[in-house]
Amino acid sequence: MKLNSLSPAAGSTHYPKRVGRGSGSGLGKTCGRGHKGQKARSGGYHKVGFEGGQMPLQRRLPKVGFTAHKSLFAAKLRLSTLSQLDAEEITLASLKEAGLVAPTTKQVKIYLSGEINRAVKVKGIAVSKGAKEAIVAQGGTVEAE
Repeated sequence: MKLNSLSPAAGSTHYPKRVGRGSGSGLGKTCGRGHKGQKARSGGYHKVGFEGGQMPLQRRLPKVGFTAHKSLFAAKLRLSTLSQLDAEEITLASLKEAGLVAPTTKQVKIYLSGEINRAVKVKGIAVSKGAKEAIVAQGGTVEAE
């Protein structure tokens, strides 16, 4: 096999349409574009979603929803879930190891929901006012970064 002997497989290529070469060709006169109108003109076509001047669907429907990019790396945690952890010192790394937050999480905030029944040391994690009071009441400590 040589480079000069390479050719496409039989039937895989087609000759280009030769338009405007007489009525015998089947693509003479209007060249397969029909009669007049915007689509018959050169360069004449409408944008995607155009409905002939009617208000397009993407503008008729209401806009809904928003996801902040920050929320992809932030997590909230109930106070009651801290009781499930065996670790005395609760850090972001220990929460990731326990599978309570996603591995991509960068920020965690503990909020007051449920009860905690033992003393824990929270380090480097944001804590709500109510949750902090509950942790301290059980003899635990809260250290912010």
